Amino acid sequence: MITDETLTRINQGVQLHHHQGQREAARDLFAQIWDEIGGEQGDPLHVCVLAHSMADVQDDVHQELIWDQRALSAADLLTDARVAQAGVTLPVAGPYPSLHLNMSDCYRKLGHLDRAREHLQLAQAGIDALGDDEYARLIRTGLDRLTQQLASEPG
Repeated sequence: MITDETLTRINQGVQLHHHQGQREAARDLFAQIWDEIGGEQGDPLHVCVLAHSMADVQDDVHQELIWDQRALSAADLLTDARVAQAGVTLPVAGPYPSLHLNMSDCYRKLGHLDRAREHLQLAQAGIDALGDDEYARLIRTGLDRLTQQLASEPG
């Protein structure tokens, strides 16, 4: 059970976006939390989860990529101890498949297909860090979709 108040608030924003269709309200909440945690200088767990969520509510793919890059950089600073302290059951390696999937999709949208394929390979290489739950199936489905999209792209 997640015991971290900031992660709980970020999850509220995710709910606003994914379950209530309130993309702008989610973006506003994420921006408020971003300021509260000190932006990129904040706790890497908060930065990673928040930036990963903020990327999903961007209207511009360049902004989405910036947020995904922030999330990936913060993920590199995570420790098992910090993740466990927050009550997160996913291992430190767990976010990487999703982070690389999102980076790959951004690069695909921008026409940077070599970079897209690099991140797709990184996502696929890390997929075993996930179990066989709903989240893992969602990521695997996304990887399959992106693999097909990139296979149909020239080069």
